Amino acid sequence: MMSAPDPEREPDDGYGIRADDGAVIVGTWFRAPRTLDLAIRSPVLNEVGRARLLLPRGWSPTARRTWPTLWLLHGGPATAGGTSGHTAWTSGTRIEHLTRDLDVLVVMPDGGRCGDHTDWWNHGHGGAPRWETFHLSELRQILDRGYRAGPERAVAGVSTGGRGALAYAARHHGLFRAAASFSGPLDLLRADPAGLDGADLVRLVAETGCPGVDWRRIWGDPVGQRAVWRRHNPYDLAVRLAGVRLYLSAGDGDPVEALARKGTGRLAGRLRRLGIPATVHLYEGPRSWDRWERELRAALPLLLAEIS
Repeated sequence: MMSAPDPEREPDDGYGIRADDGAVIVGTWFRAPRTLDLAIRSPVLNEVGRARLLLPRGWSPTARRTWPTLWLLHGGPATAGGTSGHTAWTSGTRIEHLTRDLDVLVVMPDGGRCGDHTDWWNHGHGGAPRWETFHLSELRQILDRGYRAGPERAVAGVSTGGRGALAYAARHHGLFRAAASFSGPLDLLRADPAGLDGADLVRLVAETGCPGVDWRRIWGDPVGQRAVWRRHNPYDLAVRLAGVRLYLSAGDGDPVEALARKGTGRLAGRLRRLGIPATVHLYEGPRSWDRWERELRAALPLLLAEIS
């Protein structure tokens, strides 16, 4: 049985839990009694991917029961208005305290320094990094097989992770029962000559998080490869969100948050026209982890109602 040892122990390579494509656990660390970090050698990333779990009370890898999962996605690098990495939520919020009495397994995966939560287009050639496949195929299978994750899932994200959360729920219909976006850029393709637009944000996040990397590797040019962008743009995916419980929020006060607010409002309007219900909270104030934690608290009852 996997117990909670010294938080500073060396990684344990002995579990060997694998996904179908050969992705395998190569290390685990307990950072605190509930906080377990995973290292996964991933064929679709060509590197080691990481995830942080918050384990529910009574969890055991040999338990007969399974637990619903709440996936929390990070945003872009701090210089682009977010905080990236699998430790972002535990660094930026009191998520351990907020979830300590919840009967859910919390999953916080790394989505790459560029904060994309997507399989890169790579000028039409595909290939690594494929973050969406890492999350929803490799990591999901590993959690199901070795960490008693059940089929009941909800997903939420901040900033670019908010876009990722809604895109995941739409692109993989039925995988997530509920989804929430906090300050997510939810309409990437609406040009805004007077301010930041979606293409600007993708470029900014890529150039700050992955210096020297051509940002067009992600989805191509927003004009020349518009169809690729649309396949990842929540506004264009709105009809596929039918049946998913939704919570959308954004503030104002800085250019990145203004972009999120406009896109959130446009998506909310399209969902309304489609007859798809959503809880929407547009508020005053710039992006911050304090506000995102407040929004998660507000969204949790909706998210948990669908997976409990």
